[in-house]
Amino acid sequence: MFANKVVWITGASSGIGAELAKQFNESGAIVVLSARNEDKLKAVQDSLSDSSKSKVLPLDLKQSSDFEKVASSLKEELGSIDYLVNNGGLSQRGEAAETSLEIDREIMEINYFGTVALTKAVLPIMREQQSGHIIAVSSIAGKFGFFLRSAYSASKHALQGFFESVLLEEEKNNIKVTIAYPGKINTDISKSALNSDGEAHGVMDHNQETGMSVQDCCAKLIKAVRKNKKSVLIGNKEIYAVYIKRYFPKMFWRIIRKQKAT
Repeated sequence: MFANKVVWITGASSGIGAELAKQFNESGAIVVLSARNEDKLKAVQDSLSDSSKSKVLPLDLKQSSDFEKVASSLKEELGSIDYLVNNGGLSQRGEAAETSLEIDREIMEINYFGTVALTKAVLPIMREQQSGHIIAVSSIAGKFGFFLRSAYSASKHALQGFFESVLLEEEKNNIKVTIAYPGKINTDISKSALNSDGEAHGVMDHNQETGMSVQDCCAKLIKAVRKNKKSVLIGNKEIYAVYIKRYFPKMFWRIIRKQKAT
């Protein structure tokens, strides 16, 4: 399914993005690795099973003015953009009342507007191809709010609304959308999360340390893409909170307020 297909992945320098690059590459895909840190991207590239079928393309989701040119150049070079994996983003560890609006704006700029801008840059290419698949890596925090995650959760809720709309609008162009909602996954996302002062949290939280392995997470995500699922919850028992909220809301609020924020 993925042999010689072009898979463009943001946030590919670590965590879920880096592991997705490895697994897609093992399936025969040509992976395009994007994030801000070029050295880390090259390290991921070197770890691929077939690094000749890869390209390092540094990209800052806050600098969206050139995305159309970047996407167009990539299409000219590789012939197509078959999959866009919107994985880049920034988490948060700070109470809403103690977090400045500037931090809210920065998280929204990266997680939402940067992702939307890149998607809008790629959509005309996929429309011309009359094919394509967009994967949006959201979070379980995109299904309900949680302690210390007000801006992060808001950005992920916004992504759901945007990509569900794109899913409906682009069906006529044979463009598919899969929204993934990972729960507690063993990555370093908590270390780079912004605290209420705008500094990196710098700590591997217990929730991440004890979470599902990134390998299992990415395998489940790719399986969902293969099956053309519109959405997929990925994690351990924490994902049941989504169903509890839907069917037993009073129970949900009793349970969620007792959970550890980190």
